[in-house]
Amino acid sequence: MTSKVLIPTDDSEGKVVAAHFGRAQYFTVFDLNDDGSVSAKTVHASTSEHSGGRGHAHDNVLNYQPNVIIVSGMGPRGIRSFESQNIAVLRANSHSVDDVVASFVKRELEELTEGCADAHHK
Repeated sequence: MTSKVLIPTDDSEGKVVAAHFGRAQYFTVFDLNDDGSVSAKTVHASTSEHSGGRGHAHDNVLNYQPNVIIVSGMGPRGIRSFESQNIAVLRANSHSVDDVVASFVKRELEELTEGCADAHHK
């Protein structure tokens, strides 16, 4: 079974974890095999209202069908939205996407249960 992991990123190459989910310019999606190897990596430009598009980032990324989302920060509404879809939200432990993915594979990341203090959407 493959895990689909989504990480908000600040760059079009999917290397730098964004500071806040809703303001991310890109979303990088990894398909991981059971052994933790990457079978696919895609980077998608954000189409949310924070990036000049429509809708909220947490609604838009559901189209990528992630099983797990790894973030540096996220508001409580986003967390609740993903929890209602049975999508785990984990806290990134680095700004490097490669390091975060490696930590995920090693099961070193903790669940994000509370939204960040600077969230505008409660």
